[in-house]
Amino acid sequence: MATAAKREFSHQYHNSLVNGNLAYDLKREELEHHLRHAGEERREETAARPAVKSVAAARPLVREAQHVSILSVVGFAAVAVMAVMVLMSYVTLTQLSSDVVSLKKELAVLETDNVTLTAEYQQMYDLAAVKEVAMANGMAKPVSGQVYYMDLSSGDSAVVYQTESPNVLSRLLTSLHHGVYAVVEYFN
Repeated sequence: MATAAKREFSHQYHNSLVNGNLAYDLKREELEHHLRHAGEERREETAARPAVKSVAAARPLVREAQHVSILSVVGFAAVAVMAVMVLMSYVTLTQLSSDVVSLKKELAVLETDNVTLTAEYQQMYDLAAVKEVAMANGMAKPVSGQVYYMDLSSGDSAVVYQTESPNVLSRLLTSLHHGVYAVVEYFN
């Protein structure tokens, strides 16, 4: 039997070389194994099983209660506060964006109103309409006899006239008059 297996292996191996196939034969090692152990009795490989030890059912271990670190509690609280602050800032940002949009709409309306009112204002002061109203009220352009021209080419000069200084009696009467007038005005 060993010789038959050798011949079969040799025949398969040599045929693959003869056929010009240079690829690696995947069954080669398996065939060599059969060749080496040809004629031997097949033995059952029995692995030695480890002896089973009987162990009583163990109770589950319970972990001791652990203390929570104050630093971790403070950290979680800080993260929660920051998350709330971020949410509040998003709310504020959304509100501000909404206000900006409404103010832009209002600005567009006001700009349109400004253009309309400016046009109406310019129409109100139409020179032809003003001239017509002035003529209706009796106003007219001045004629040449009503126009006076001043010659300012000479230097500036001013004449001051002095009045006579009042006598003592007239000053006394004037101050008495002012005093009586002030008393009457006070009690009214």
